[in-house]
Formats: sequence, C-alpha cells, structure tokens
Amino acid sequence: MRGSSAKSLDTTLSAVSAVPGTSATQVGTELFGAVEALDGAVAARRVLTDPSIDTEGKRSLAAGIFGGKVSQDTASVIDAAVGGRWAAGRDLTDGLEIAGVAAFTRAADAAGQGDVLENELFEAGRVIHDSDELRQVVSDKSVPVAAKTTLLRDVFGGKVSEATLALLTQAAVARTGSFERVLDTFSRQVAAREDRLVAVARVAYDLDQAERDRLTAALSRRYGRSIQLNTVVDPSVIGGIAVSVGDEVVDATMSTRLEAARRRIAG
Repeated sequence: MRGSSAKSLDTTLSAVSAVPGTSATQVGTELFGAVEALDGAVAARRVLTDPSIDTEGKRSLAAGIFGGKVSQDTASVIDAAVGGRWAAGRDLTDGLEIAGVAAFTRAADAAGQGDVLENELFEAGRVIHDSDELRQVVSDKSVPVAAKTTLLRDVFGGKVSEATLALLTQAAVARTGSFERVLDTFSRQVAAREDRLVAVARVAYDLDQAERDRLTAALSRRYGRSIQLNTVVDPSVIGGIAVSVGDEVVDATMSTRLEAARRRIAG
C-alpha cells in the first residue's frame, strides 16, 4: 500500500500493538470475520472509505455494523482503521486482514511461540504443496470456504497451533491472490513483525543444526537482518544450495552449474 492507505495501515497496526497478548487471538479471529462481512457489503465499504464523509460518521457506521458483535479490543482496531483515509475500498479490508495476521502474530509472541508460528506456516504450506489433492481443493475458488476450513482442520487440527490453522484458513479464502501466494505473504508479514526476513533454502539433503546455524549467520550478515531459515530437500539440487530471500534468488546448485556449462559448450 502507498500514500494515505499506507499511513492508515500503520495506524491500524499500532492499534493492534496496543491489544493485550492474551486477547490477541480473539481480535485476530474477529478481524478476519470483519473482513468477510465488509467484503460482502460493498455499499458500506464505499461509505467507510469515502473521503467526503466525516470521520465520526464513518465510525458511527462501523459501530452500528460491529457493535455488540466483537470485543472492545477488536472494536478499537476497527475504529482506528475506519478513522483513516484509504485510497480504495479494498485497501480498507486488505488492511484489516493484515491487522488480523498481526493480531495472531502478537498472540503467538505473547505465548513465546513466534518461531513456532513461522515454522508451522512453512511446513504446512509444504504439505499442501506436495499433495495434489489437497492443493487442488484449497486453491479452487469454487469450493466453499466452509468446506476448505473443514478440510484444513481435519488435516492439521491438533498438529499445529490455532494461530497457524487460522492463517491457513484465511489464506484459503484467497482474497488477494492464489492460496500459495497469500500464504507466502502471511509468512512474510509474520516474519516482518519480528523484524526478520524469510529465507528458503533448497538443498540436496536435510541440513544438521550446525549447518543451519552457519547458513543463517551468513545470510544475516549479508542482509543485515535476523533471518527465519526454512529448508526444502530437493534431490534435483545434486549439490550446493539455492537460497531465495524475498524476490532475490542465489542459485549455487551443481545442477545449475552443469546446465550453465552445457550452454557454454553448446555455444
């Protein structure tokens, strides 16, 4: 987001930061519910983002929609959001979705489970990616969200935290792109709240802890940030390693080197 929407998002996230960690899970759940409600209420969303309507009028409308349906903590976040200026109606609901992710991240941090949330999101994403049937269902926008929710709970319930399950379910709504793209965005948002970058390393074999520590330290020095390292074992790598950090990819695999050599020989 840019301009006025970016400033309004910052204000909304500040309101999330003020939420007690003990109630952050409820706030995240209710914010995702508010996103669903506003996505289905185009007229209300337009009013809430209309710059010609005074702020108090917008806040009164939001209170009328959500009053008595959400907690006071959630209401304060929604109040901060509708009190801002958004460049488009979708920016408001996108901002509330980001705020929901932030609330679940805050809850995980408060419970000392921030790293667990990041790791679970990555591992669950890999499980879904590697299962053609599961990936097809969660990626199909014609499948009702309720059915996806049931499926995800059947597969991951009891195996991941409630925060992870909530983010997986929200990603399956696929509001802003494909399931995998949205889940990747959520993972980056979780890491960013911890002031970390997410690095994905493709390797030929599972790294031991000492190797992971050395790679993490090297990446931290390169990017000047704390790194959340996720690894994917890929036999096609043959040797070496390929690391992606955001949109940057450093490919030092043997397979890539061999292909480059083949091209040079072929002229």
